[in-house]
Amino acid sequence: MQDDGSLRVQGKTIRLYGVYMPDSAYGCRSDFRPPLCGDRAVRALKTIIRGFVRCLPQARLADRSISAVCYVDASSHTQPPIDLGARLITEGLALAGPDAPFEYRALERLAEANGRGLWGFQVDRVIR
Repeated sequence: MQDDGSLRVQGKTIRLYGVYMPDSAYGCRSDFRPPLCGDRAVRALKTIIRGFVRCLPQARLADRSISAVCYVDASSHTQPPIDLGARLITEGLALAGPDAPFEYRALERLAEANGRGLWGFQVDRVIR
């Protein structure tokens, strides 16, 4: 896990496919809707990722990184793997990017409707 929310897997930089995470260096900006607060998405990924990460590449990006859908095993053997991008969007900690699958866009709308994460919390500090 890196500070920008990308992953390093076998020496390669992996970015979550269809997911937009605000740059964590910018703190929070309340003049955007939803407010941009990237630190929270990075911290959440660090908490969710425990052990093995499996990624399914979708595209190679201009910066030579790989865009991929990535999963981690759930805490129980009876639960399916956790889609990292879907989890961040569901919790309102990231947004569906322009290339996001329909599922991610639907999850973003639900997060907004329920005031989750970016859609509902008070910003830590305002940058204008």
